[in-house]
Amino acid sequence: MLVHPQFDPVALQIGPLAIHWYGITYLVAFGLFIFLAHLRLKQDQFAPLSKSNRFDAQSIEDLLFYGAIGVVLGGRIGYCLFYKPMEYLSQPLEIFAVWHGGMSFHGGMLGVILAMAVFARQKNLPWLWITDFIAPCVPTGLAAGRVGNFINGELWGRVADPQLPWAMVFPQSGTFNPRHPSQIYQFLLEGLLLFVILWVFAKRQRPIGTVSGVFLIGYGTLRFVAEYFREPDSFLGLLGGGLSMGQWLCLPMIVAGIAMLVRSQRMQVFLDQQTK
Repeated sequence: MLVHPQFDPVALQIGPLAIHWYGITYLVAFGLFIFLAHLRLKQDQFAPLSKSNRFDAQSIEDLLFYGAIGVVLGGRIGYCLFYKPMEYLSQPLEIFAVWHGGMSFHGGMLGVILAMAVFARQKNLPWLWITDFIAPCVPTGLAAGRVGNFINGELWGRVADPQLPWAMVFPQSGTFNPRHPSQIYQFLLEGLLLFVILWVFAKRQRPIGTVSGVFLIGYGTLRFVAEYFREPDSFLGLLGGGLSMGQWLCLPMIVAGIAMLVRSQRMQVFLDQQTK
């Protein structure tokens, strides 16, 4: 069996200043987003807006700023509402104690969606056009976050068969049971695989909202699968149907993604008929 390397969470210490590996993964995520968004801006479907300066390189930096705010606020509020609503309702000031930990991807996603709606309104652009633009640029950031989880030895997997070649002991779990390195599974599925799917799919011109729908279906499905290997939160355990909270939160994502695909295809058929 493998044993988690027990990385020092501090990558670099300069006097009182401590630079954590997790903070570095956030910087990597932001850098990858900017790099990929610039590549996406050069694709044919975005050329007209780029040339007209309605959406340019500066807009990408603004997008990142809005998105970062949405991730932090949405992630924190989502965690409080989805995972520990009664605890935070009884101690509302603890919502602001972000140093105690507690962030939710699904809440962060809702925060980003709201932030993109505000950005789209300011730019006078269709909201789904913006979400279609950013969707293929997001998974690499998710992958970077899972690397941070692995370095920190957190969000470990469920107990695995000791014969599994990559089963790993996470001493942080309080036991010496072999476990699935679920952070790596999520890195590969929700990060790299989803990125490849979306990047290839989005290269061609698609009806507005289609790429966003594929992102919701893709992430929701891959995260749902990965949750079978990830240890549920100790204070929640498995919920109805033997599903984790993460799985239950993925189901609305998948349904919303399917609805978006159906709507975008119907809208495209309608537009095609109008132009005949």
